[in-house]
Amino acid sequence: MNIIRFCFGICGNVTALFLFLSPLMTFRRIIKSKSTQQFSGVPYIMTLLNCLLSGWYGLPFVSPHNILVATINGIGAVIEGIYVVIFMIYAPKKDKLKLMVLLALALITFASVSMVSLLVIHEHETRLFFCGLAATIFSINMYASPLSVMKLVIRTKSVEYMPFLLSLFVFLCGTFWFVYGLLGGDPFITVPNGFGCVLGALQLILYAVYRNPKGKAVVADDGASVMPPPPTTTTTTACSSPEEDDDFIELGFEKPLQKTAATCVDDTRIDVL
Repeated sequence: MNIIRFCFGICGNVTALFLFLSPLMTFRRIIKSKSTQQFSGVPYIMTLLNCLLSGWYGLPFVSPHNILVATINGIGAVIEGIYVVIFMIYAPKKDKLKLMVLLALALITFASVSMVSLLVIHEHETRLFFCGLAATIFSINMYASPLSVMKLVIRTKSVEYMPFLLSLFVFLCGTFWFVYGLLGGDPFITVPNGFGCVLGALQLILYAVYRNPKGKAVVADDGASVMPPPPTTTTTTACSSPEEDDDFIELGFEKPLQKTAATCVDDTRIDVL
């Protein structure tokens, strides 16, 4: 049983690492343009807090036999910390103060949980419950972040903003850790990851429902073309570069809506999914 649980933990580590690395394309774009554009830094700070709390929960003196939880969340905390620093560097001045306040609150929250569990709570079961509850709340919050993207998919009837591989790995990550928690009888791992498993499955269902054939033109509900009007200074419209089109929406982070995937045929812009 322990070997099977360990294998599911390793699979959970691999899929979780993929999710942590998924914003790399977004940050390449931010660094290249030296601007955070319309991206939000809030999800990165919240994910950082989740990693810190979950990693703390996985430490042996809090939750024995959950070292795999501590290792992957420790790695995730480092990755998310780097994301937050980069975002702070390129964020507009008016947003930097808000992000700094939110980051301070996140760090204070983690420090409070860790200090209380160390200095105030001395019974193991009480410490386990206290740290596990805190980690569960923010894990559910992290998994719930794609809800805004799912709403966008339903409204636009397009999966442009919900990449298949990302949805697949959300489902796999939640499933692996859900089973890991079940095998260990740990509700603080089972509950949030069970939620993530269900949410990932819903994303895959949405993808299957709203996936359109490649090259299908986007048409408004009234049948009118949704192509933007031609510019007044030229008769042609430049297409977005392949590098820009490679950017995608990571977990819960919406791509700026003014960017539209397009293809050029004979100097004509045709919007496609």
